[in-house]
Order: sequence, then C-alpha cells, then structure tokens
Amino acid sequence: MLIRPELAALRGDDTAQRRAQSAMGAALDRWRALPVVRAIDDDLARWARGHDLDELPALSALVAPGGADAVRLAAGVVDAFLAELVRAPLGQSPLRHYQDDVMASVTGLRQGMAALTLLTIDGQRLQPGGADGSARFAPTETIDVVLAGTARADRVLLRSIEGKRADLAIEPVTLCAGDVSHRLGREESLQFRTAPAGVTLLRLQRRVEGDGITREYALDDGRLLHQAAATPRDSRLELAAALLGRMGRADAAPLLAAMAEESGSPALRWQVLRECLALDAGEGFAALCRIAANPTDPLAVTAGALRAQLIETYPQLAGLAPCPAN
Repeated sequence: MLIRPELAALRGDDTAQRRAQSAMGAALDRWRALPVVRAIDDDLARWARGHDLDELPALSALVAPGGADAVRLAAGVVDAFLAELVRAPLGQSPLRHYQDDVMASVTGLRQGMAALTLLTIDGQRLQPGGADGSARFAPTETIDVVLAGTARADRVLLRSIEGKRADLAIEPVTLCAGDVSHRLGREESLQFRTAPAGVTLLRLQRRVEGDGITREYALDDGRLLHQAAATPRDSRLELAAALLGRMGRADAAPLLAAMAEESGSPALRWQVLRECLALDAGEGFAALCRIAANPTDPLAVTAGALRAQLIETYPQLAGLAPCPAN
C-alpha cells in the first residue's frame, strides 16, 4: 500500500487537519451570512412549514425559469469551499454530501423537512437507456432547476392503484439548462436515461403531510416491489414495534395500542396495531374495534374489514367487540 507523505504526517500530528476543518467551517459560516443566502434560508424555513412558494420571494426567484439566481447560488457555495481546498486538499466539506457511481450531491441548506441540494449526474456512467426497472413514489414536493448540461429523462406518472399494482404512464422529456420542473412525488417520478456531457441541477424539495409511505413499482407491469416509511422517525418506530413483537413483550401491548390510535402515518399505525394483536389479542382487538368505530379515522374501513375477518375466524372474539349501540 502506498501512503502519501501528507497522510503519513497526520498520524503523528493532526494539527493541519484540524486547521483545515476549522477553515472549512469558517467558509461555510461566511457563505451562510451573505444577505441573499440568509433570505433564501428564511424562506426555506417557511416553505418547510407549509407556506406556498408564491409567498416566498427569495425562494421563488431562485427557482424561476432561466436559472440565473440558481446558478449564482450554486457558484457561491462551490467557490466558498474551493479556495480552502486549494490551500488544504485534505479538508472535508462540513455540508452533508453523497456520491455513488453516477450521482454526487451536496446539501447547501436544510430547514426541517425541506432542503436545497446541488446535484450532478455523470453522463458517462449513466447506462444508455437507464438502469432502473422501477420507479419510486414518495410523499415529497420537488422543484429542479437545470444549471448546466442536457439530459433525456422519463416522467413516470402514477395514474391509479389497484391492490398491489399501479397503472403507470411514461412520458419522455428533454431537460436543458434553464429548465425548471415541478412534481409531486406521490404522483410522479423522474428517471434519468441519458446525459451526454452530464447534467447539474439545483433541487428544492420538501416532504408533505399525509400518507408517509414510499412505494416502488416495476415499470414493466406496475407490480408493487417495495414500500417503506418515508421518514426516519416512522422507520425507527416500526423497527421498535417489530422488535417488541419478536421479543414477545406482551407488557408493551398497551403502549402499542395507544400508538395505533394516535394521529400520524396510517402505515405506521397499522403496523403497530398488527404487532399489538400478535402480543395481546384482547388489547389489540379492543384497539382495532375503536379504530373501526371512528368514521373520521383513515384506517376505519380497513380496521372494520379485519375485525369482521377475525370474528369469522375466531368467534370467541365477538364477546370482546363493543356493542354498536354504545
């Protein structure tokens, strides 16, 4: 293994590395302190809280067709760090970043469930025609501004869902510098197919309230391939409930029943209810009946169907069901 002298020196004294990181942090602070960046950050916080884009002048200008403001913002954040990297090549960006074989991203600003991210797609590594045989639909709102390059992509539209199969429509689109695209992730997915010289985007995205499930469907026949909680919190709670179930912790059933009746993601509540039923049939069935009896609950119809099915299979549960007149 070849270890360069610069790396070997850090083994004995990491002062240079700590100075480089301090300089990178200072560069980020200077960039965020710019008036235009502060205005965009303030608007991003309001957008994350649910405000419409037309109420937010700085953010609206950033994603306006033509992309002039978006190009200036992207150049500003890149320039802020390049100067420090020239002085200290081993410095690391303090911004959240990601890279795989095809795409690299840097999140410049984040407020709550909204983020402003710089993306670049390597056209040489993007397989001709695209490698994805599926499309994912998530509870997000996304606005993309093309900063540089061109790309061919497919808009995959989710027209309807029946059971575990979706009716999908595919529309080819061409993206060029200055173009702006707006999509709701529950209804539309964007699949990049070719980008001869690569393409760079500024992406504004936020999660939206409601059904917090991300679903993935096969493009050839629309079958459901995978679904998952769309937020880290829901994923953690689902894992915790599943762990309690596998441990046989019947003492946790009252807590799971209470979680199932709370407001929140229907998918999370349904998973927690299933674990509760498995741990304690009486506690779980009582919670199931209460949910089924609440006409305003989005799970009421599904819970009612399961209640009827369980009573048919296990008649003894009928004695646990509350009287409809109460």
